[in-house]
Amino acid sequence: MSRAFEELDRRATPMGEISLRRRLEPTLQIDVYEAMLGDEHLMSSLFTAAEIELARLALPRVSDPVLDVVVGGLGLGYTACAALEDPRVRSVHVVEALAEVIGWHERRLLPLSAELLDDPRCHLVHGDFFALARGEGGLDPDEPGRLFHAVLVDIDHTPDHVLHPSHADFYSPDGLRRVRGSLHPGGVFALWSDDPPHDGFLTVLRQVFDGVEAHVVSFDNFHTGGVSACTVYVAT
Repeated sequence: MSRAFEELDRRATPMGEISLRRRLEPTLQIDVYEAMLGDEHLMSSLFTAAEIELARLALPRVSDPVLDVVVGGLGLGYTACAALEDPRVRSVHVVEALAEVIGWHERRLLPLSAELLDDPRCHLVHGDFFALARGEGGLDPDEPGRLFHAVLVDIDHTPDHVLHPSHADFYSPDGLRRVRGSLHPGGVFALWSDDPPHDGFLTVLRQVFDGVEAHVVSFDNFHTGGVSACTVYVAT
């Protein structure tokens, strides 16, 4: 195929058909990597500001000199790489439900794949983040009861717009209490959402966590010619 468009992978998964493609953005003259679930855009390397800010807004809230971090959702790898930028980070435990996405990185198909795979602090784990959060053993299937200093989640579109119905209970007070139970004292939970700050979800967070903030992350949108925004919730 030409550089203008190339489908790098297409697989059937329990969530539907997932594909990875690379296309040349003609105006910017850059390669753009996009992941699709059926006809729905999951992620794009053209818009990564919020994924990066998910880590950069959360980790400074933790005062510990050494950090163990969970990232829920591997995607194109931008949140995990941003977490690895913090010199205090000892480990980044990335939980991804789709083995196909992990396979993209293991085949080094994406711009950040080598950076993740070559860093001994980074561990890619095939698993259902929501099932782990719901279970008794915690977020590390190899070490039940393990505590972390930060849990960063970028999986669903918003707390109300989930990719699968089984994810919905995570965004309830009981679901978030289980996440808090996986954190060291003084730890942080952070969540990406594609919507503006939602008062209802902020109320739920405040039932569970001591400090709650909603950060609007704005970025230039090449497609619209304007500015778009996402929300990063940070709870300590």
